Amino acid sequence: MPDQQTYLAPDLVPRLAAIDIGSNSTRLVVAEAKAGGQYRILDEERESTRLGRSLSSSGRLDDESVEATLAALRRFQSIAAGLGVESLHAIATCAVREATNGADFCQRVTEQLDLPIEVISAEKEAHLAFHSVRRRFDLAGKNTLLADIGGGSTEIVLATGEQIEAIYTTNLGAVRLAEKFGGGQGMAGKDFDRMQKWIDRKLKKATDKLSTPPHLLIGSGGTFTTLANIVMAAKGKSQLPVAGCQISRAELRHLIDRLRKLSVKQRRELPGLSHDRADIIVPGLAVIDRIMRRFKVNLIQVHAYGVRDGLLLSLIEQMQGNQQAAPPEDIAQIERFAQACGVELDHARHSAFLSTQIYTDLCQHYELAPTDSRLLDAAARMQDVGYLINYQGHHKHSYHLILHSRLEGFRPEEIELIANVARYHRGAEPKQKHDNFRRLSKTDQHRVQRMAAVLRLAGGLDRTHNQTIESAHITGGKKQIELTVTAKAYPEVNLWAARRRTGLFEKVFGSEMTIQWAGENATTPNS
Repeated sequence: MPDQQTYLAPDLVPRLAAIDIGSNSTRLVVAEAKAGGQYRILDEERESTRLGRSLSSSGRLDDESVEATLAALRRFQSIAAGLGVESLHAIATCAVREATNGADFCQRVTEQLDLPIEVISAEKEAHLAFHSVRRRFDLAGKNTLLADIGGGSTEIVLATGEQIEAIYTTNLGAVRLAEKFGGGQGMAGKDFDRMQKWIDRKLKKATDKLSTPPHLLIGSGGTFTTLANIVMAAKGKSQLPVAGCQISRAELRHLIDRLRKLSVKQRRELPGLSHDRADIIVPGLAVIDRIMRRFKVNLIQVHAYGVRDGLLLSLIEQMQGNQQAAPPEDIAQIERFAQACGVELDHARHSAFLSTQIYTDLCQHYELAPTDSRLLDAAARMQDVGYLINYQGHHKHSYHLILHSRLEGFRPEEIELIANVARYHRGAEPKQKHDNFRRLSKTDQHRVQRMAAVLRLAGGLDRTHNQTIESAHITGGKKQIELTVTAKAYPEVNLWAARRRTGLFEKVFGSEMTIQWAGENATTPNS
């Protein structure tokens, strides 16, 4: 198989394939890469292998489903080879991720088919699904909810514009629910009521209650496309593509009430509903309905693509060398993200400059990690990304946006630290009652407190957003710290703002702080 450099040759049109091994089905898509990160589909295949069929009851992948999946993968490999695919990437999701024999399954695939399987996390699954949505929908100015429903799990993404604010992962899969509550005519009675209440409890536990309902629910996955097929067939529009189909919650609830009273055999005769989904369609639709209820959304827009599309787009971006997530340097990447969120870059850059100056000086007096200055710099540049959502509480929104930014060049645990430092650049000080802070280790809590204390000072020193203060340096001992700033004229407002922000610093470092101007009025009282 050619190496990555081969793909960059201008006279070649690379072909690649993605395989998605899900809890309900195993899918293949073969595509030809095009300029600008796009592609043309050459072939698609789907096999209903039900790999997650016995997961809830046994915790294992059953032998029949494993054999069916192996057979499907062999066929997919043959199709890909026949089409001249140069790069084949296979991922597995919930069923393989959770099963006690998931690793054994992957080993069998590798040994028998020479096909490595990447078992992706629920978070990565959500990011791939959202990457697909971001490339195919205009999300500007919208608060959007994305739900990707699979056989074993449902991932929910809350986004503002093109930036992820939160990811919620649940085990609300259509196959899993059908196994637990039944999927046949029993759905007409108490089993359905029990299932609804169970879904509601899971959603309440896994998600946050939003103050403002999203504008729209975008749905990806087989449950959503099946819903669209049924609705459009009923309207005599089955010849039209389902992509972009809009469905109201009222239409959804009416369809659920109709379907749950039918037997599985009767459902199979319904136009738009494939035979292999007849037993899981009601649980799947119930998940959609309860998500809409939880988030107070009344309109669904169906996305015909999903995780496989997101995977293909990512692979093509890597091949073509234009992947935004891998810029030549960390700062350029951070600033693209910040700018997309409407951050005032001059203020962000100056806050970063002053923060790292102060922190570097502090390293001479305290046992601090010098390498944390890099994390502090990143937090300073991104502290205000929450403005994308609103000013009030923007520091809290900054935390979520940074946490899900998927910035390359930082490990996940570093991203979490950066997000926490930005979270505490203003507002309440870090507290154990805050979930985001309590999840950190004691060592990391101390790191966040110290960096946040410095960032608060730096933000105050550029309160006027005009970069009046040229530098800031620390002198003095551990009990008495002096912060001296240079500026062409007495920076009254900036000194006033910084002095109001010394509380966290004095508490964390155990030192009293004075702030002065290195000019004529350097003796101006600290107030």
